[in-house]
Amino acid sequence: MAREGLVLEGIARRFGRKWALRGTSVRAEAGTAIALMGHNGSGKTTLLRIVATTLRPTRGSGTVLGHDLLNEAAAIREHVGVLYHAAGVYGDLTARENLEFSRKMWGGRAVVGVDAALDRVGLSYAAGERAAGFSSGMTRRLALARVVMRPPTILLLDEPYASFDADGIELVNELVRETADGGGIVLIATHDPERSNGVVDRVITLHEGRVVPEGVAAGPKLVAEAVR
Repeated sequence: MAREGLVLEGIARRFGRKWALRGTSVRAEAGTAIALMGHNGSGKTTLLRIVATTLRPTRGSGTVLGHDLLNEAAAIREHVGVLYHAAGVYGDLTARENLEFSRKMWGGRAVVGVDAALDRVGLSYAAGERAAGFSSGMTRRLALARVVMRPPTILLLDEPYASFDADGIELVNELVRETADGGGIVLIATHDPERSNGVVDRVITLHEGRVVPEGVAAGPKLVAEAVR
């Protein structure tokens, strides 16, 4: 029987008076890559942040690799790698210094060395350059290098194809395949499902914080009726 590495039950999250998620349930087995689809505001990023334990749900429960989502956040974070839409790169530091800083924040733990990670994402030539002068694509590659340094069991990608050329898109998909093939779980929040074709096992569509039932057409009116 396949091992379920991710179980979310009735996850809801409210910001003030607005509900970003409304009772969302997701299950994913080890070795699975999932694309999260939906318009802006549908709850994709909020769901990723909850799995990453950087945001606590207002209601609901879950487990990640057997660890309780609400009470064992530190244990979950040890297995999670995240690429958010905002890269989180320090402009005053060089590419190498950015990765060295991340390595120190992890207590020196990194499977892949800084130079090897920069080479993997195609930034060796800019290792000594300050990130403030990077293009958006280079900045995204540097953020991706942090993920490369510490290969995760749970890989969370928020619009990972933005600002990437064809080589960058293939790099993202290589990491997705490696994580899933290694028994991990990948969640990709994306507006561009075509770029993840061939690397995801299934698609989950969110609409106004709810999961759209499989087989429901994606038109706004039909979706709204289905999740009411």
